[in-house]
Amino acid sequence: MLSLPKPKALVIRESKIVHKSRIIHALARFVTEEAVCLMFNIQLEDIYVVECWRYMVYVHAKGVSKFVSYADFPPIVGVKPPTPTEMLKWRKRWRKQSIAAYRKQAPKWWAEFFAYEFWQAFSEPTLHSWAELVELIKFAFNEETLQTLQEELLSGLVSS
Repeated sequence: MLSLPKPKALVIRESKIVHKSRIIHALARFVTEEAVCLMFNIQLEDIYVVECWRYMVYVHAKGVSKFVSYADFPPIVGVKPPTPTEMLKWRKRWRKQSIAAYRKQAPKWWAEFFAYEFWQAFSEPTLHSWAELVELIKFAFNEETLQTLQEELLSGLVSS
């Protein structure tokens, strides 16, 4: 699980994300180490390398050696927002989930990812950017999860 550093603390570290292809996948802009940590329930220190190939992402970490789809990564702020075509790629990916109740929704760890990013926001405008992004992809969450994210957002606004 991703350990939560002190909220609002600036952490500068060397990126472990490496692009191995001359052609960059459109969804590569959403690949983050934090998402990898939540996806595989590991710590940041456990990641050796995250290689972005043309069609897949290879994650090599302590106890993890897997290829994952670009469509497994949630969107982030600071890069171009997701397009309708990219949203369709997510939906197509979610339909492959084994549990029928989750075939129309993002994986549960996406909500944890957004809550983590709310707490890491350094300023109110950044927090609002995250809120706008969640509003843009609210189709990815059920009502209960969306409500929880909105509460997390409000608590982040109060503490900033």
